[in-house]
Amino acid sequence: MKYGAMPSTLGFNDNEKIKIFRDLYNSIILKDVVQRNEIRDIDLLDRIVRFTMANIGQLFSAKNIVNYLKKDKVSISTKTIYNYLSYLEDACLINKVRREDLIGKKLLNYIEKFYVVDLGFRQIIYGKNTEDIGQTLENIVYNELIRKGYDITIGKLYEKEVDFVCKKNNKTIYIQVTYILADDNTIKREFEPLGKINDNYPKYVFSMDDFDRSRQGIKHVNIVDFLTGEMDI
Repeated sequence: MKYGAMPSTLGFNDNEKIKIFRDLYNSIILKDVVQRNEIRDIDLLDRIVRFTMANIGQLFSAKNIVNYLKKDKVSISTKTIYNYLSYLEDACLINKVRREDLIGKKLLNYIEKFYVVDLGFRQIIYGKNTEDIGQTLENIVYNELIRKGYDITIGKLYEKEVDFVCKKNNKTIYIQVTYILADDNTIKREFEPLGKINDNYPKYVFSMDDFDRSRQGIKHVNIVDFLTGEMDI
């Protein structure tokens, strides 16, 4: 959760991991982003990276960054922001996940989510991986679903959201991710959107709880069991 799972960092202590990630990140930014795309405003790029890392798993639009930078009296166009984000995607630092209207069955533009390819990068750039547990767990589950070969979108169901709509080999599954199902309000928030989806595809709520809270045909899955392969989907 804190320093990700980059193979080159395994077996090293925290200080060594930080150095490896910083060297790797600086190399990617310099060669694959700045030099390749002839970026001159490095400070602006850094601000966009930090904002994106801070908001992994959150609904995102370029307007969010415009408003964020205005506070520091930095002016930037939405086109430039999307260009910078595409450079970061091309450099394999972040992944963009588009939204899908589950009623109209179409992809939606301009509001999406971003996830970091390895949480070690977020830790050295922004920190707080172990504090932002919900975001961190969602990013981990996303990376594992990608590893398993799923194509992923975010589901929009009226005013509700489904974290992951996962498709592979004509199979669709729906997944909600949360840290713990702490109370009835949390249970309702996570299960209710899945219950409103009017099809027979499998539906899951992932959390760190040890107790099985499956209900109404929606399966509750422990995240560790999913990651270790004890619970296959």
